[in-house]
Amino acid sequence: MLLLPGWQNSGDDHWQTHWEQRFGYARVKQDDWWSPRLADWLARLDDDVQGSEGPILLAAHSLGCHLAAAWSVRSAHARRIAGALLVAPPDIERDDAPPRLHSWRPMVRDRLPFAAVAVVSQDDPYCEFECAVDLVRGWGAGLVVAGRCGHLNAESGLGDWTEGHELLQALTAGETAGR
Repeated sequence: MLLLPGWQNSGDDHWQTHWEQRFGYARVKQDDWWSPRLADWLARLDDDVQGSEGPILLAAHSLGCHLAAAWSVRSAHARRIAGALLVAPPDIERDDAPPRLHSWRPMVRDRLPFAAVAVVSQDDPYCEFECAVDLVRGWGAGLVVAGRCGHLNAESGLGDWTEGHELLQALTAGETAGR
């Protein structure tokens, strides 16, 4: 299991941190969380995938979703991914997107070469609901609408986020929609 945090990493109260501590999942650690360079993040993910054994699952949040999508169309190792949980992908093409994320444009909208399920919120401040649905459809992922939960991060009060972990377990069992 590889955890792909988004821009600025996932803090102590984020569900990814809870999963890392509780289940021993590995976080893909980037050298620069504040000024993310796509090429650097892609290389780190590729290194971590190559250093892992067996089939791999990804649990991505925010910019980590775009990392998974961009990496999947560039890496020869994408076939090693058994599935991905993609949570709260932001719209990095919005006019008000932080300039530090502009190098990640355009957003990869290609169908993912592995099973995936995406969880989106109806009131994510970083992505209009319709844009999130369009991204998920392009990726060929199953869609789970979480209701009005913000950015599905620590501020959303998800804690261990049992429901998200159950979706991840369904991926492990091959029970995902969209594939």
